[in-house]
Amino acid sequence: MMKIICVLFALIASILAVVAFIPLLGWLYWLVIPIGILSLIVSVVGGSSTGKTLSIIVILVGIFRLMIGGGVL
Repeated sequence: MMKIICVLFALIASILAVVAFIPLLGWLYWLVIPIGILSLIVSVVGGSSTGKTLSIIVILVGIFRLMIGGGVL
C-alpha cells in the first residue's frame, strides 16, 4: 500500500511539474518541490524504487527550473 501511495504522490508532483512548464507558472515549482520531497520520504519508508527515482527526478527538475527562472518564473 505504501508503494502505491508514494508513486501516486510522485505522479501528482510530476503532473504539476509539467503544468509549471507553461510560461509564467514557474512559481508552481514552489509547490512541486515539497510534494516531491514528501513523496521521496514516503518512498524511502515504503521501499519503492520507482517512487524514489521519480521523486528525485521531479525534485531536481524543479530546483533547476527555479534556478533558471530566478526563483519566480
